[in-house]
Amino acid sequence: MATEEPAYDPTRTASWLVCTACGTQFPTASRDEVTTCFICDDPRQFTPPGGQAFTTLDELRASHENTWTPIPCDDRLMSIVTEPKVAIGQRAILIRTPKGNVLWDCITLLDEATIEEIQGMGGLKAIVISHPHYYTTHVEWARAFACPVYLAAEDRQWLTQSSSHQVFITETELDLQIDGTSSGVKVLKLGGHFPGSLVTLYDGRLLIADTLVTTPAGLGSWDTDAAGNTRTRPQGMNSYAFLWSIPNMIPLAPDELERMWNILKKYEFRSSHGAFLNVDIVKSEAEMKQRLLESMQIQIKYSGYGNHTMLKETTG
Repeated sequence: MATEEPAYDPTRTASWLVCTACGTQFPTASRDEVTTCFICDDPRQFTPPGGQAFTTLDELRASHENTWTPIPCDDRLMSIVTEPKVAIGQRAILIRTPKGNVLWDCITLLDEATIEEIQGMGGLKAIVISHPHYYTTHVEWARAFACPVYLAAEDRQWLTQSSSHQVFITETELDLQIDGTSSGVKVLKLGGHFPGSLVTLYDGRLLIADTLVTTPAGLGSWDTDAAGNTRTRPQGMNSYAFLWSIPNMIPLAPDELERMWNILKKYEFRSSHGAFLNVDIVKSEAEMKQRLLESMQIQIKYSGYGNHTMLKETTG
């Protein structure tokens, strides 16, 4: 990394302002210098009814902790979540590959306990962040672990800090390299929520953040009825929604879904793992792809586009 990049020092940035709504850190402690969060002023996000407010890493370190939850279907994946909830409340997912650990998405709280836990598992070789709502304190994470952090080039305008650790993805599909060889982690730029919104694929596990939003119908079980009889899943149920704004429930246009599908349809995956705990869908590869396509078709149909070409698409 560049020699001018400051070394990680938890005290140097401990008093810098952190937006309580999205968890983004600003490179100043002055509440006169930063009075609003431009990420939350964007129509995709919001400020709470009580208005704009800031905290600091110092305050969070004194009152919060990160918790670790293995993802049941694959012990190579570990969820990291802050308790009590901070800002949006998303999880980061630690992916343990034979080439080294990759962190998918980022959370605001970085403390010594978290650093020790990750270092005990071999540290981090890379960080990949799905979209600007999860940029949080990623520069601090990158400095602490001396690793690159991969961000979509299209979303560079949403950064509050610049760092030589940042690597900007210009490709639609990136085979993530660690020490010059493939890590097995594939980063796909689907866009939609943000122009550069990403998903990550590792050995059949699709990490979707909220580029694809997991729905209650996607998590629901219709295997049996109350009497214990075997059932099949009713027709017309979606598993994902595709939104320009998740909190404000603004959907994506059909042509955007078609573009996303044309990227994703080339890949096989047997599970998806969304932005929060307990939003994991685990099925066969054939069913996962069918659920993805049906979800897109349901959204397009009920948006009033009954003649859209996507409605004729099949997984075959």
